[in-house]
Amino acid sequence: MEDTSDEPPTSAVLLENFMFSQVVFNNVEKFYVPGGDVTCYYTLTQNITPRGKDWVGIFRVGWKTTREYYTFLWAPLPADGHSGPSVQQQIHFKAYYLPKDDEYYQFCYVDQDGLVRGASVPFQFRAEAEDDILVVTTQEEVEETELRNQNLHKENEELKASCANLQKQNMELQEELKKTQELQKSLESLRSSTEKLELELNSLKMENKHLKEEGDCREAELHQLKEQIQNVTSDKEHLEKRLKTALDHMDQLQSQVLNYEKEVENLSHMDHDKTEQLETLKEENHQLRLSTAQQVKPSLAISELQGAAWGCQPCLGQFSPPFTNPFFPSQRQTHDLMKELEEQKHLFHTLRVEKGEADEENRKLRDENDALLRLLSQPGEVSPPSAQAPNPAPEAAGLLFGNPYSAAPGGDPGAGAEASLRKCPMCEEVFPAEDETSEYEGHVQNHLVLKCPICSERFEVCNRQVFDDHLLCHSLE
Repeated sequence: MEDTSDEPPTSAVLLENFMFSQVVFNNVEKFYVPGGDVTCYYTLTQNITPRGKDWVGIFRVGWKTTREYYTFLWAPLPADGHSGPSVQQQIHFKAYYLPKDDEYYQFCYVDQDGLVRGASVPFQFRAEAEDDILVVTTQEEVEETELRNQNLHKENEELKASCANLQKQNMELQEELKKTQELQKSLESLRSSTEKLELELNSLKMENKHLKEEGDCREAELHQLKEQIQNVTSDKEHLEKRLKTALDHMDQLQSQVLNYEKEVENLSHMDHDKTEQLETLKEENHQLRLSTAQQVKPSLAISELQGAAWGCQPCLGQFSPPFTNPFFPSQRQTHDLMKELEEQKHLFHTLRVEKGEADEENRKLRDENDALLRLLSQPGEVSPPSAQAPNPAPEAAGLLFGNPYSAAPGGDPGAGAEASLRKCPMCEEVFPAEDETSEYEGHVQNHLVLKCPICSERFEVCNRQVFDDHLLCHSLE
């Protein structure tokens, strides 16, 4: 048997006989001389496609599987790529690897799957006799030979039946193998699908856990926001109360300032009148002093004579009234007038100081009012007002209702009337001072609320999100 480390592909299954005709062996001798090389000729039909692992083996007659080969050689591939209907091929066996007995052998073409595609007629390896030899046998030998042939024929039939049974079992096993392979493929597919589903499940679990954590964070933030909204609402209510109180106080201060202004104006008129009266009295006093000085000289002689007369008559001097000038006022009257003038000046100074204090308090209330209005006009802020430092009121900003007592440059009285007008800090709309305060406060309050255009429900400016959700509910109805 050929010594090779590359074993040919074989199979334990014998195919049907019709597959043996795909390769046809040509010029097969009945006898091959031992010790000589043997050339095997065969034809590849169009029913077979030669491959690199096809081989040609020598089998002893009676073989059952392709594993029972005696020797083999690799079948060469056709030079033209097997393009025609049939291709003639040949292969050369060396004498060293050929059988040495005189049993019957045959050539078989086996493909790389281990299946037989062609088989030759039997032949022997022995020397061919030069002359024909007449063999004489007895009747017993003939009968024995026939019996042997019958036994061989019977054994051949049994082998064919067992071969058919084996082929049937082989087909069943192949079908079961195919089913098993299909089941294995489906099992692998199910395993991969299961792994993917497990990965997706783990991913969904992680995502669900992450969403739960985010939900908890959102709930905590929502709770915090609700608390902040409640704080802001309470602060807003407190600020509104303070604003209302400040407005009421401002109205009282404005009425007090009006009264003070009227008193100051009256005192100013009285001071002016007193000043004019004092100037008149001074002028009269001056005129009287001049006239008195002119009358002093002629009256000296009379005074001397009267003094002499009075000296003579001392008792009469007790009943003589002193000399008085009817045109010269008394010192007591002048002192009273000066004292009254000083009192009026002191009262005027006191009223001026009180007016300055009222203006200062009015300015502080104006700044506080502006700060409260800025806080109430910030709807997007949710942090408590205590966390925010109020911006200082601009120096040019006036009172909420205007300062009716600040005089315009140049002393124009019309400027004070314009300053007494009430101006809305949101839309710059002007309200006369004589209008009711509730109308002006209602107008300012309308800027601080959001009114639904559908159901007229009111919302605070700081609850913008609640107002938007309310409008969305109307759109979904």
